[in-house]
Amino acid sequence: MTSQCRVPTYVMQQRSEMMDFYIRDKKGRRAETSPHRHEYFQIQINLGGDTVQHIGNAVRPFPRNALAFILPHRVHVIPHPADSNFMVINFSQTFLLPHLQCDPMDLEEVSILLAPELSPFRFQEHLDFILGNEDFNEVCGLIEQMRSLDENRQFGTREVLKGLLLQLVGKVCVLYAEPLKRLAEENAAQASRRDALSRMFEYLRKNIADPDLNLIKVAAATYLSPTYLTHWLRKEIGKTFTELVLERRMHAARNYLLNGARPVGEVARLCGFADEAYFSRRFRQIHGQPPGQFRRRQLDPDTPQSPVDA
Repeated sequence: MTSQCRVPTYVMQQRSEMMDFYIRDKKGRRAETSPHRHEYFQIQINLGGDTVQHIGNAVRPFPRNALAFILPHRVHVIPHPADSNFMVINFSQTFLLPHLQCDPMDLEEVSILLAPELSPFRFQEHLDFILGNEDFNEVCGLIEQMRSLDENRQFGTREVLKGLLLQLVGKVCVLYAEPLKRLAEENAAQASRRDALSRMFEYLRKNIADPDLNLIKVAAATYLSPTYLTHWLRKEIGKTFTELVLERRMHAARNYLLNGARPVGEVARLCGFADEAYFSRRFRQIHGQPPGQFRRRQLDPDTPQSPVDA
């Protein structure tokens, strides 16, 4: 997926006529043509027109008879051909999982034993949900019932809509039970996060000299939303993004100082600090001594402290 500095995030009010559940075809609103994410769940159903889906860092085939299950905050895009035909179902977390008191950022951590209906969403980056004609026709029947009910809501309609949605998700879970269970056992979601972590660290290593390095750039390069990346760093690493970048910059600075004779100003620039004085001040805050003294004392511990260094 093309890395973009600013990937739009949609809320239900922007893309749906209802706050809990909304189903539409391509006539209801044109498909997004660039990477984006949303705060709600989404299922896309391909009724015609072979294409692909970009989700996270994966590119999966998305032919006719395929379904795409998209978690909240997951960066994705499906480039539909001009003559394609598709359906989109948007729904909130409380609509699908009212019993689950869970931050949307932590949905990948939920056991399939606790919420099996999450399985297709959790493992969409690893599986292609392409149905045979008979099973797909059954899904289309459920979709038509949902459309009819959603257009004429009455007391009790919400519960019937949820039942039909669960039938659709359950149908896919039954058809893909073995690979879904295997992926859960292999902790595929955790593997995806490890891959994202590796991409993030690699990006930081290559771009540490960029004084404009920021959360939005790194999140885009890692195929995560800034909000999700922030949440994930605090949970998995115990640091904020700013703390992580400063730590990496100080690590690079120590390497430059101890493995060469570059002036402090050049070291500051190579570590992403446009201002040498600010670099020296932050370095001293962390290491208890300015960069020049740090280099001299590390290379020759017996070097006396000069008045300038004091």
